[in-house]
This record gives sequence, C-alpha cells and structure tokens, in this order.
Amino acid sequence: MSETTNELMNAVKTIKTAILQSQYHIAQLANKELLSLYYSIGKYLSAKTRTGVWGTSAVQSISDQLHRELPGLRGFSPSAIKRMRTFYEQWQVLEKRPLTVGDNANSLNIIDSQILINRPLAVGDLEWKDFFAISFTHHSEIIAKVSNLEERLFYIKKTAENHWSKERMIDEIKGDLYHHQSSMPNNFAQTLPSKVSALKAISMFKDNYLLEFVNMEELNAREKDVDEKVLEQEIVQHIKDFIMAFGKDFAFVGNQYHLEKFGVEQFPDLLFYNRELSALVVVELKIGSFKPAYLGQLSAYLRILDTEVKKPFENPSIGIILCKDANKSFVEFLIQGYDNPMGVATYKTAEDVRRVLPSEDDLRKIIDQEF
Repeated sequence: MSETTNELMNAVKTIKTAILQSQYHIAQLANKELLSLYYSIGKYLSAKTRTGVWGTSAVQSISDQLHRELPGLRGFSPSAIKRMRTFYEQWQVLEKRPLTVGDNANSLNIIDSQILINRPLAVGDLEWKDFFAISFTHHSEIIAKVSNLEERLFYIKKTAENHWSKERMIDEIKGDLYHHQSSMPNNFAQTLPSKVSALKAISMFKDNYLLEFVNMEELNAREKDVDEKVLEQEIVQHIKDFIMAFGKDFAFVGNQYHLEKFGVEQFPDLLFYNRELSALVVVELKIGSFKPAYLGQLSAYLRILDTEVKKPFENPSIGIILCKDANKSFVEFLIQGYDNPMGVATYKTAEDVRRVLPSEDDLRKIIDQEF
C-alpha cells in the first residue's frame, strides 16, 4: 500500500471518528431536550390535574387535540402524557428551588443544564450526564419498578455506564442487582495482583443470580436423579441468557473443559474469559447447598489453569461456585484460607420465582376481597 493510500485511509478514519462523535453528541443533546420537555409538560399537567382544575378526561382530550393539530406526532398518547406527569412528580424531589411555570401552555419553561447542573442531590453521587444519557422509556421503567430513590439513582448510573437496552435493564432490576452488588463472599482483595483488579472483580460479580431460563421443575419431572450436569446442559443451551445474567464482557470458552496435570484429568463445569478482568473465569455448578469441599475442588482447577492455560499477560484465573444457598459468614471465613481468587454465589430459577408468587386461587381471593 502506497504512502498516499495510507494517508487517505488515516484521513477517512479521522473523519469517520469525528462524524460518529458528533452524531453521539447530537443524540445526547436531543435526549436531554426531550427529557427537559417531558419534565416541563409533566409539571404543567400535574399542577392542573392533581388540584382538580381539570377533570379526569383532560389528558385524553389533550392527546386527541395534539394529534389533530400535529398529524404523525408520536410519543404523546394519553398513557405517555401520564408518564410525563409521573416523571415530574417522582423527580421533583431533586429540585433545590421550584421552577417557574405559568398557568397556560405558552409559558412552559424547558429545563436546561444551567438550572440543574449545580443542584445538590438528596443522595449520593448521581451525575446529570448519566440522568440525561438514558431515554425517557428507561426512566419510566425505573420509576414503575423501583420505589427507593437511591436504587433509582443506582440503576440510572449503571444503565448509562453500560449502555443497557430497556430489556437488559429490566432484567437487572428483576434480578435485584442493587441489593446483590458486591456482596458475594470472596477473597479477591488478598489474591488478585492489584487493588484495581480486586475492585473490578468485586464489582463484577453478584451474590445471587436469577436464572429464569432454567426450569428445574420440568427437569425433575423428566429425570429421577437430577445432578449438576443437567443444570449445566440447561445453561449451555441458553448460554447467551446466562452470560447476560452473569454480567458484561464474558466470552464462553467451553463446558467440561479438559484440564490435565501429571496425568490427572479435571473437567470444570463452565469456563469463560472476561475482557474487563483479563482473566479466565471458572464457574462450578452445584444444585444443593454450599459445602467446604467445593473450595478445594475449585482451587485445584484454578491452579492447573494458571500453570497450563493462562497467558503470561493475563491476570490469575478466578473461580466462582454457583450453588442453591450458602451461609455467607461461614463461606467468608473459609475462603480467606485459599490463595486462589474465588467467590461463592447463589442462584434462583424460574421454579423459585413461582414459589414466591401467589397461586391462581389466592389471586382470585385477593380480587374478590378488593371488589
């Protein structure tokens, strides 16, 4: 390739990067303007509809008239307009001072970054760039599914940082990521080469995973002796779902991965590679409660992986035991005695979720009582 061609290719790459950055910036600005618009509309409607100034049919009438005057208008159905009102009512707690909104539609004020940028938050460390980075649909789902303010801020930040789709975010909320973040018993701080890598590992894994795609009830009906291999096959058949539940930057290497040292063969259940951690990750599946012997077995796998499989530039291999239940204090006590990075997490399946839901009969009784 000639020098001129190389220069042209570099020019194309530079211009392409500039275009993409500009498009991303424009999209961010557009989203912020939309959120500001919806907030202001929500405030205006809240003042009118919550005080009895307008009747219950006002939102429907407004939506109908908007569509008559602006044919092709999208995003202003009655339900969407109500979500704008809810959006304002749920986030007005973050206002340091009330915004000036007049009594008629022509006086609507659009919130801009200058109004919001220096306001102290009631909790924690939400950055407004995160708030404005996620869509109105994301915000609506968070408001509908999460009531605690700190939890809402947590999911906003995580969604913005990880660019979660609405579906992925809902899955994380359903799995209760907020209450299971960084609380898995582990020894990462003592066994990983740096504080940075230890913190990454601690934040990467949860103490409990929701594996809705695994239906142990059906498996029990088919198999007399359900063991870890059956659970493993369920996960392998739904490996994409498992990785989505497990976290970001995981690549599946294989199941029953063959290891050998001094003629002794070992077969860990699931082997992954994580790009963020730059490390192999072994997941051992257990259908029952945690047992101390599991740590010894996992430690053997990690020792062989580090000597026979790990690349020189990679971090030490990490092991995770995934079992049905575990005494966290007991696990935390035992795991500190091992030199390999390990953690113990638990999981729930579709069957577990159904157990905590009311039965059809119970639901009927509840409905009958209500009416």
